[in-house]
Amino acid sequence: MELAVTQMVSGTDLALNLERARQLLERAAEGGARLAVLPENFAAMGRRDVASIARAEARGEGPVIAALRRCAKDLGLWIVAGTLPLPPEGQPEGKPCACSLLLDDQGHVAARYDKLHLFDVDVQDNRARYRESDDYAYGQHVVVADTPVGRLGLSVCYDLRFPELYTQLREAGAELISAPSAFTAVTGLAHWEVLIRARAIETQCYVLAAAQGGEHPGPRHTHGQAAIVDPWGRLLAQQATGEAVLLGSRDVAEQASIRERMPVQAHRRFSSQGALRPASFAE
Repeated sequence: MELAVTQMVSGTDLALNLERARQLLERAAEGGARLAVLPENFAAMGRRDVASIARAEARGEGPVIAALRRCAKDLGLWIVAGTLPLPPEGQPEGKPCACSLLLDDQGHVAARYDKLHLFDVDVQDNRARYRESDDYAYGQHVVVADTPVGRLGLSVCYDLRFPELYTQLREAGAELISAPSAFTAVTGLAHWEVLIRARAIETQCYVLAAAQGGEHPGPRHTHGQAAIVDPWGRLLAQQATGEAVLLGSRDVAEQASIRERMPVQAHRRFSSQGALRPASFAE
């Protein structure tokens, strides 16, 4: 079982969140995983001091990246570190990005993805208004990286609503896609499963959908339903709420067969390089 997806119910206590993440990663490694995905905001859910956390981490003085490095090396595990706040590359004092780091099994950063789409929406829940851009800067790049279990495309939560990103990940060679998330209970109930299955089907990739699932300080309720989805859109594993480690395997031969029998990438007439022009009709 080479793939692991985790579900957490993180709060504002960094040390406690890191302890719980370590325990879940240990379970993933014990289950044979070579790559594990943590959820969005796994370390700092609900924190308002994300800029100071980001600066400390960038200076090497914060606890989060150091703890992740130890986990990766101790457990021999590649880790997709959900999201944590980090300054934009080359801008140590800038507004932080919601950054998803990929660490290799020696604790080195193999890739960095800054969340492209920020959650600035109104939701019919007790919080009502979410403005992620108040605290975070927009990412600028699509990121795909090689791992021992296949070529991994990185995405985060609200990105799931923008299929053009996933088209670009597939064009860049993605075979698996991580989607660490913290969907609200309202939007998750309506759209979560539809979105993760759709992104898997259209890209013919495994989707590794880590999640927050429960009640957090604020209060805030997240949907949960962390899942591993295969390239045919089947749910290989899923957890409703609460902490969990989901394990699964990538069937390389079956994925190749799906792509060969239904070669959607070769048939695509719209791509990141250009699109068909819309027709114009005179009245």
